[in-house]
Amino acid sequence: MAAEGAGAPAEGSGEVDIYRDTPVRLLGYANEVGEAFRALVSVQWVRASYGVASAYVLADTYDKADKMNKVPGSQASEVAVAAVDTLLWQAFASVIVPGFLINRICAASLVGLARTIPGVAETARKWMVTGIGLGVIPFIIHPIDSGVHMVMDQTTRKVIGGVPRKEE
Repeated sequence: MAAEGAGAPAEGSGEVDIYRDTPVRLLGYANEVGEAFRALVSVQWVRASYGVASAYVLADTYDKADKMNKVPGSQASEVAVAAVDTLLWQAFASVIVPGFLINRICAASLVGLARTIPGVAETARKWMVTGIGLGVIPFIIHPIDSGVHMVMDQTTRKVIGGVPRKEE
């Protein structure tokens, strides 16, 4: 869920990253949970879940930029790279891609269940869809994270100069 290396201290430094190593990290999953519940709740709740996940993304972005800024000798460009890298990575890996994927999985599941078990009450089918949506979250996280890393390594990180140096 968090961009590895984007202005973060070196692994093994013993420092706890609140956005990666604590339950705060779960806030980044809020929109996936919102999408899973979309069939059962008002759209305002789904939008609110995106607000929570987006706030997490912005907080992590600020944190990584601030950490890079505190590295002795760091330049403004390195701080900017840490911020842009974290913002883009988190936006795609935490909000955009998983939100879209859960949305489509749930929509397809709702249609599929309506066609295969039309005799089951719609409310029951919606609860099944929510269960499916929640159930796939653990399985999509790491492939999405890896995919976003791979795409960014081949695109934006080449343009912005890659992930800045880590704190020694």
